[in-house]
Amino acid sequence: MREMVSRGTSDTIAAIATPVGRGGIGVVRVSGALAESVMRAVMGKTLDARHATFGDFNDRDGVAIDRGLGIYFLAPHSYTGENVFELQAHGGPAVLARLLKRCLELGARLAQPGEFTERAFLNNKLDLAQAEAVADLIEASSEAAAKSAARTLTGEFSRRVFAITQALTELRAHVEACIDFPEEEIDLADRALQRQKLQGIQHAQTDLTRDARRGAALRDGLTVVLIGRPNVGKSSLLNRLAGDDIAIVTPVAGTTRDHVRATIHIEGLPIHLIDTAGLRETEDEVEKIGIARTWAAIEAAGAVLLIMEAGEMAGKNEAEILQRIPKSIPKIWVYNKIDLYEGSQVSRGTSLASDDAHVKLSALTGEGMDELRSWLLRIAGWQPIEGVFLARERHLIALAEAAKHLDEADARPQQYELLAEELRLAQQALSTITGDFSSDDLLGEIFGKFCIGK
Repeated sequence: MREMVSRGTSDTIAAIATPVGRGGIGVVRVSGALAESVMRAVMGKTLDARHATFGDFNDRDGVAIDRGLGIYFLAPHSYTGENVFELQAHGGPAVLARLLKRCLELGARLAQPGEFTERAFLNNKLDLAQAEAVADLIEASSEAAAKSAARTLTGEFSRRVFAITQALTELRAHVEACIDFPEEEIDLADRALQRQKLQGIQHAQTDLTRDARRGAALRDGLTVVLIGRPNVGKSSLLNRLAGDDIAIVTPVAGTTRDHVRATIHIEGLPIHLIDTAGLRETEDEVEKIGIARTWAAIEAAGAVLLIMEAGEMAGKNEAEILQRIPKSIPKIWVYNKIDLYEGSQVSRGTSLASDDAHVKLSALTGEGMDELRSWLLRIAGWQPIEGVFLARERHLIALAEAAKHLDEADARPQQYELLAEELRLAQQALSTITGDFSSDDLLGEIFGKFCIGK
């Protein structure tokens, strides 16, 4: 059992576990040593474990607050691994508030955000990656994200991490033996075997990192900023991608003064679109503020759409814009309004080459939009594969840290003390993903972002 160090877990906690508002059913959850006594006081009897029992939920005077189902889970066979009592009542806010107040009167305290799931982690019901997947499943904004969060929750991500850490443990044992018995001659076959095992671990770690990046993209999405001169069709393009009239479209230059945001899904991948103020020289103070915010958005973007009208040539303004965009941010030239140039010399076509990516399209008719969507998916690293699991930024950081130490180990095949230390550090980095090696601060940060009642 993990040591219960993050928040006090000897007391009993209670919270409303369903969203704020009115509904057919609402749930109040109690977890801890007092759950059984709360159950007896509220329902007037002892319930059979893991059986739904219909009855009255009584206040301190024995008057029914509501009628519903009570379910008692005896430790360790519960979500948190503790005794848990759940009251399934009618979902009115006043009813649930009275039931929660009654549980608090009986000795429970109000749960902190994520505290039920934190106790599940501390009691070895979930590892840390699975616990995070609980929040990801609740917050999933698409079917693909929900499926991937469910895969993480069932342990797919954790199993792959565990397989690598197990292989590291075996390799470390072999290396430590070489250190402990230096008088023994280490033959070439043993050295070759160590190198082979290390390379196998590196390959597995590389594959895991690739899949984790896909999962992180599916969870967090790609932020895309639309920039260009006024009236090139940025707002029209945003509306076409979003499939709705989100941005105001007029022939008046400078209509968009501040960011207009929309989130769409392409193949289940969230794309966060930001339509910005047109970039140009202006004396309008409000427009200047909008342009400054545009550049701030660009610096934080995952990709940039540089939008021009199809019949125009890039000029000084576009050159200055291109010069200011960080080189690390993927960019594509979008030549809009090709519908205005039917039968003219303006050509159609797309090039997705990274050094000169461009697409010619019409935000009005939709021509060329599929090519733009394909580019966005490619930049996000998305591939239509089954078995994707969700991952977070901290997971990618841990995988990168492990990869660094594995590379260092690979560079010191016969320096056994240094090799052993790099392998230990790689294993430690991977262990932070599942929580086998985690600080109190990390746990507090993770579970503090959960909703109350979960």
